[in-house]
Amino acid sequence: MRNSYFYGVTSVLSLCLVVHPAFAQVTLANPILFVTQMPITRDFASIGSTFANHRGDMHLAGRGGDLYIRYPNGTLRNLTQEAGFGSIGLQGANAISVRDPALHFSGTKAVFSMVIGAPPQFQYNDYYWQLYDVTGFGVGQTVSISKVPNQPHDFNNVQPAYLSDGNLVFASDRPRSGARHLYPQQDEYESEATPTGLWKLVPASGALTLLEHSPSGSFDPIVDRYGRVVFTRWDHLQRDQQADQPGNPFANFNWTSEAANAPIVALSEVFPEPRVAAQGSIVNGHRLNQFFPWTIHQDGTGEEMLNHIGRHEMQAYFDRSFNNDPNLFEFNPVGRPNPRALENIFYMIEDPTIAGRYVGIDAPEFGTHGAGQIVAFGGAPSVNPDLMIVDYLTPRVTRGTEPAANHSGHYRNPLVMSNGALIAAHAPEQGEAGNLGTVVSPNPKYKFRLQRMALNGANEYVPVEALTNGISKTISYYDPDNLVSYSAPLWELSPVEVRASTVPPAPVTTLAAPELAAFAAESVEASVFEADLRARNLALIVVRDATTRDRADKQQPYNLRVPGGRQTLGAAGRIYDISHFQLFQGDQVRGIGLSAQAPQGQRGRRVLAQAMHEPSLGELNIPNPTGPAGSVAIASDGSIAAFVPVQRALSWQSTAPNGDAVVRERFWMTLQPGEIRTCDGCHGANAANQTGAPASTQSPLALRQLLARWKMLRNGEFRNGFE
Repeated sequence: MRNSYFYGVTSVLSLCLVVHPAFAQVTLANPILFVTQMPITRDFASIGSTFANHRGDMHLAGRGGDLYIRYPNGTLRNLTQEAGFGSIGLQGANAISVRDPALHFSGTKAVFSMVIGAPPQFQYNDYYWQLYDVTGFGVGQTVSISKVPNQPHDFNNVQPAYLSDGNLVFASDRPRSGARHLYPQQDEYESEATPTGLWKLVPASGALTLLEHSPSGSFDPIVDRYGRVVFTRWDHLQRDQQADQPGNPFANFNWTSEAANAPIVALSEVFPEPRVAAQGSIVNGHRLNQFFPWTIHQDGTGEEMLNHIGRHEMQAYFDRSFNNDPNLFEFNPVGRPNPRALENIFYMIEDPTIAGRYVGIDAPEFGTHGAGQIVAFGGAPSVNPDLMIVDYLTPRVTRGTEPAANHSGHYRNPLVMSNGALIAAHAPEQGEAGNLGTVVSPNPKYKFRLQRMALNGANEYVPVEALTNGISKTISYYDPDNLVSYSAPLWELSPVEVRASTVPPAPVTTLAAPELAAFAAESVEASVFEADLRARNLALIVVRDATTRDRADKQQPYNLRVPGGRQTLGAAGRIYDISHFQLFQGDQVRGIGLSAQAPQGQRGRRVLAQAMHEPSLGELNIPNPTGPAGSVAIASDGSIAAFVPVQRALSWQSTAPNGDAVVRERFWMTLQPGEIRTCDGCHGANAANQTGAPASTQSPLALRQLLARWKMLRNGEFRNGFE
């Protein structure tokens, strides 16, 4: 789906943004904030992992790290120690771990996450990451650290950033509804605890808003110079890989609803297609497991992959959906403008020296503490995703764990400074992460140090200068059973340049001309309609022409026809009729670990796609008695309009007249109260659709039909079950 905010013709200027000059090899011009961290050698669901890294448990986060500032002359200050936090030796009530510093636009304050406390031996306590403000870190100033008021106090709040209005966006594991019996939300892959998405906090009032609901987690938001919230999201919309094992060895089950007293029922799963195709099936198995770059506006509207970039522009391979149609084939990137694949993206930051350039890490999901290859790409709002070019700043081998002559180790937390200097946390280890010591006396294979990077003779960035002499600390703590002892350099992570920057605008979603024409034709004020949506806590999805698809997508059917209406054919051969648009909502109803000893299963639940059933929809949508559950009819011109739930992950598919899926969405999407989300097609065209024509600009008939119904409902002509 494409939001109108990102439409636009690529200009000569925007094309220049994909040119990637070398970083200047200069001494640091400004101070940097960074954190030290007790090394945790485990690389599964721990603080250094790519996912489920948000928990404060002792064995996952350790204790003993601090918040530091390094001044340009190399002087170091331990800010948390100066403010009275943290300790040396045996870690107790004042023990801390810190992470994720983010600077305010003024350059005079920052926000970070800190967890406080360590237990006595054999005592398990719940510890939660909380947000803290820090000021007074200039030369000669007195540092002050205070807890951010009014944040969720018994959940993990991590990876904060400042919004343009000075309020905060951050990742949290607070359940979507706040209901404690749903805690923690479990991811779609390993049923591990995960952040539930991105949240906005107004500290002064405590107003808390779920900006983006993510079934498997969202990570590391930043606000770029254009005012977009840019972040990494784990996209894993596939069937539960644990529940579909023969014999159900993980004892998975379903709840009938998200209610605390919901009955437990047997397994069932309806969307998307199975991970492994049944013998003789014409439908191929579907698996998706990627960490992609995403954006939202600062009010949570307009969620989509950065500039609408996707698998076709980034990935190296994925399969077709049907195996009996010669028009569909397995994807490979031969001939696309971007010659370099990007498998995942972590720790994205914006290059302050080149507008629209983003730098991050492509790393495997396991085995490297989230460290890998430094990559960059141009993604200003005006750049068409077809023309977004990935640049490899370190050798491709640094993504993996196979030794090679040009493998310079693994990298994470890149920082491009305002003078062009490239900084990164670097571990020389080429192989997988591990422990060279023991559980009680760890010696990590990965030893992260902050390094200044520079180009070598092969035009590849390599570490040339450590920013510290190593920051060692003598630490011991109970994890809680074992006494863990460590006396060696700590990891150095998450550098942030201390400088003032321009406060970015806060863009909003606006209706485009085709949708405005539909409102005008039905004599409905868009602002009145949007206010009514907000009052009902609903949003609206509009598709101009579901028969059109991006020209690069030959993996799902693209010869599409509404029976008796619009058709768009990209090739000779089989034509697929589509009559219904079926919507699914992410309900937290999958359980795991059911047994006589655990009659409610493990704590928490996983999100599962269920046919849309939100009670607040009432009779707003036009009834579709011949369609599958949770569906609306596709209009004769191929358009779609449907009222949908808000602040809950949604997905959808176009189906044949008999309800069989034809074109399945592969991603979750969240909408906000009052949002009208429009796209030209499914999947929307970047430069052209399957016929070579540009994106649809027709005024959608389905929107006019829904607006006419809305007016009648408002006028009281339909009363059964409405208001």
